[in-house]
Amino acid sequence: ETEMYKLELPADRTQAAHLERRRNADVQRQERIFNAKVRTIGVDKEALDFQVKEKNIKEDKEARILKAYAEDLICADKVACLLEQRQKTDVRKLCRATDEFRHSYQKPEDRREFDLNDPEQLKKEAAGDGSGQRLQGLLGEDLTQKERRRSQQEQLREWSLQQQREFKEAREDQRAAALDRLYDQTRVALDNCALELQKIQEETRRAVAVSIKDFNLAKAADRAEKKKLEKQQEEEDNQVEISNLLQGDLLSENPEQAASILGPQRIRPDTWKGLRPEDLQEITNFQLQQAQDKMRAKAEERKQELEWDRYQVSCARAALLLERQQARLNKQLRRAQDNINAKLSEQQRAQRKSLEKEVYTNAPDDRYFAQFNTTSR
Repeated sequence: ETEMYKLELPADRTQAAHLERRRNADVQRQERIFNAKVRTIGVDKEALDFQVKEKNIKEDKEARILKAYAEDLICADKVACLLEQRQKTDVRKLCRATDEFRHSYQKPEDRREFDLNDPEQLKKEAAGDGSGQRLQGLLGEDLTQKERRRSQQEQLREWSLQQQREFKEAREDQRAAALDRLYDQTRVALDNCALELQKIQEETRRAVAVSIKDFNLAKAADRAEKKKLEKQQEEEDNQVEISNLLQGDLLSENPEQAASILGPQRIRPDTWKGLRPEDLQEITNFQLQQAQDKMRAKAEERKQELEWDRYQVSCARAALLLERQQARLNKQLRRAQDNINAKLSEQQRAQRKSLEKEVYTNAPDDRYFAQFNTTSR
């Protein structure tokens, strides 16, 4: 009954998945921690493995590409060899067919001049008459005169026809050569005409360019002359203006033009830029006061620099004395520390000897070391 009412709740499944995830994470952590190679290197081994994998994939890809290229080259070489072998076979077959055609259709007895140059003609005629029953002709008799004349007439007719054909072909060749020569002459004439037109066009363009250049030069000269005249007129106007200003009452500081209608003690500042004697005296006194103040400030600054130099010298002397005192203290402390270290080393040697004689009597075995590093926490 208890087994019948056991239900698997979503919370239990979540908790089980959480425990399983923690267990897997702990196993992975143990693999990372207890792996001496990863712990000694101290780098991201997964990234390095991924890089090595990518490098191997790249090398395999390049190797496949090279292999495919080599296979293509081998295939092309095989195709070239097959084509060459097929060409040789076709040439051999053509030569064999040519020889068979000559042997079958171009026999010596089928030639046009074979009857005139056959040395065994009489023997063949005697053999063809049957057992030599025909009587031989007399010495000097031409028994084949009719046939020979007929063959000669046919040969003369063929030669005549061949000469006519050759003459006709020669006339056609001459007509074609004349047409070609006429075409060449026409083309040369057209080329000469085109060259003449091009030369005329270039001369016209050159003349237009020269005229434009002359016009631009004349226009530039006119502009330069105009600028020169304008500059000269401007300089003359400036000189007249400067002379008027220099000779005028404003720059000459004529005190007569400074008289005001309000009284002799008043001055018109818009017509006179000079100073009265009282103003000059006041400016001179002010400048003397400034010079005295500047000399007094320089004396104070020089005094402060001297005091600052004396202060720096005293500070440097005090720092040197403190440095020497610190060196003496450091030497004393080092000597005391050496004595303490020597005493501690003696005590440690004595303690180690006593431990080796009284305490460390049992040597540890593998079971003692196996109890460490059993978990990652």
